Formats: sequence, structure tokens, C-alpha cells
Amino acid sequence: MNKNRENYPPIDVKKLKTFPMTQRQHKVDQQQPAKLPEKNAPLSEFLDSFPDFLGAQQLRQLARIIAAAAKKGRPVIFAMGAHVIKVGCSPIIIDLMQRSVITALALNGAGGIHDLELALFCKTSEDVGANIHEGRFGMTTEAPEVLAEAARRGRQEGIGLGEALGKLINERQLEHREASLLATADRLDRLATIHVAIGTDTVHMHPEADGADIGAASLIDFRRLASAVADLGNGGVWVNVGSAVILPEVFLKCVSIARNLGADLDEMYTANLDMLQHYRPHQNVVSRPVRAGHSFSITGHHEILLPLLRMWILQYI
Repeated sequence: MNKNRENYPPIDVKKLKTFPMTQRQHKVDQQQPAKLPEKNAPLSEFLDSFPDFLGAQQLRQLARIIAAAAKKGRPVIFAMGAHVIKVGCSPIIIDLMQRSVITALALNGAGGIHDLELALFCKTSEDVGANIHEGRFGMTTEAPEVLAEAARRGRQEGIGLGEALGKLINERQLEHREASLLATADRLDRLATIHVAIGTDTVHMHPEADGADIGAASLIDFRRLASAVADLGNGGVWVNVGSAVILPEVFLKCVSIARNLGADLDEMYTANLDMLQHYRPHQNVVSRPVRAGHSFSITGHHEILLPLLRMWILQYI
């Protein structure tokens, strides 16, 4: 039978069955709203004032888990895109490394460049639009030379690119080396790795760049990081901050290697913190590698989330 408009008059809602609100389950309880501390209130009171919902709830819970890992001596690995460094968050990461909270770092290639430039000049991140039309984009002289030497040394000494670059920053006593994540990791004897995609970084345009050195040094870092990931069981934490593709892919492969070799990662925790939630961090960090309830996905700007995360961690250590 054809269903014409005449077959669909307004439905009769008078026979709907209702029930008292007291019988309904609720997701929002006004026992948990935002509190209103005074302007000179203690920091602990300010942190307690956040409503216990969604992002604030997850960030607070992540801080508790990271603090618990630190107190138990379990690994906490931060994998970070370059933007985290560009927006001034390096001091936060350095402080948490010095407090033995963060035990290892993983950067993409651009992260290594920005970290080095800060150590050299306390400045980084050129204006691409202002330089690309004149062929000046990425054509500074200092970083390519240092990174080429780091890749060569990382390959020859078998220490990888991240450790080699941190050592060079310290050995050359670069003026602003205290601002460097990699130099700090070297001084603290912490694992720091750099994961390079050839052709994505400005230093690859320069004649000093050697693909064999870069590839071999970055492969060493990948295998060193896989060893660290294999140690994330029993409450270890992997935190991906601002890397949409490279580091989530690296992490998934590290997890596969670790489990293939017998690592028990069932009690590992993971988190993705970023301004936007992308496909690969969700799948490769938050979803596929971990059990339900062992991951966090928090959306926000790094320069807001990371200071808050640090202060909550300090409350729980």
C-alpha cells in the first residue's frame, strides 16, 4: 500500500507513559558544580573549585594516575608535538622531569629543532608566510649543522638522535641550554627520543643532512622507545600531547613489539591532550592499545591544560 501524506497525521501523545523524576538516573548532580573561591584563595582551593565533570574530571583523574605512577616508580612517558614547545610549555615538562614524574620523552623531528633553537637563541618558530616567497624559509645556518652532527653521532655511537642532540647542547654549553628538554634529559640521565619523517623538517633541505645518519639514529630511538613502552605495565602512563600522526603511529608499533616479546601492558594508562581530537591519537593512543577505563581524551590548548595538569599532579604526589 502506498504511504501518502494522509497516512501520517500528527501522532496522539496523550497516551504517553510518564514516571516521577525521582525514578530517573541522572548524569548531573548539583552537589558537583563549580565552587567560587575568593580572589586571594589558596591554590588548593582554586583547584578544588573546578566542577567535577568531563574535561576537568578527566584532567584531575589523569593527574592522580600520573602521581600514583611517580610514587610507585613506574614510567611516565610524554610524547609531544613541536607546538607544545612553541607555546612555552617546556619549563613545565622540565620541572616534572626534575621531580622524577616524567621519566622519558619522545619528540617528532620538529620538536628537536625547536628545542635546539631555544637552547641556541631562546627564540624559535619563524614566520613561514614572510619567508616562503623569497626562498628563505628554513634556510638558517645553525640548527642544520648541529642536527647533522647529532644524527651522525647518534648513529656512530648507537645512542640515537635524541640523546646525541641533548649531549651536544650540553657539551657546547649553549647559552640557553637550561630551556632545552633534550639537554635536561641528558643531565638527568633520562631517555629522550626523536622520531623523524624524512622531508618534513627544515633541516632536511640543507646539504649537511645525511639520510643514512638521520634514518639510523631515529631507528635507534624507535627501538629504545619500544623498550621503554614495554615497561609501562603495572600502572605506567603514556601521554600524547599535540602529535596528530607521527607519535601515535610510533606508539602503536612500540606496543605491538612490546606485546610480541611478552610484555604485559594490561594495566598501562594512556592519554591524549590536544586542541582537536584527531583520528590516529584516538585510535592508536586512547582506544586500541588499552583496556576500557584506562585512557583519557582531553581537548584544550596546551598552554592551559599543561599548567593545570602540573599543579594537580603536585597536589597528589
